[in-house]
Amino acid sequence: MSRAFFLAVGLFVMFLGVQTLAVQRFVLKAHESPPAQVSRSGAASAGSNKVLEPPPWAPWSLMATGAVVSLYAVTLPINRK
Repeated sequence: MSRAFFLAVGLFVMFLGVQTLAVQRFVLKAHESPPAQVSRSGAASAGSNKVLEPPPWAPWSLMATGAVVSLYAVTLPINRK
């Protein structure tokens, strides 16, 4: 079971690194119960949005870490009973 767990975690981290390589920023919207404030120009206010910009080194380090963890999972011995 640990082999499958480490393989899943390694692939997830590797795919997260590929995603951060392709995307420049992530915009997270907060759920609000009242409607958003509308300005005179008709645009909704973006005060509740959170913007995450990954640093330039993040995609490569995530992909490298995911690859190392995946290779570790492959080298684990199979426990069959």
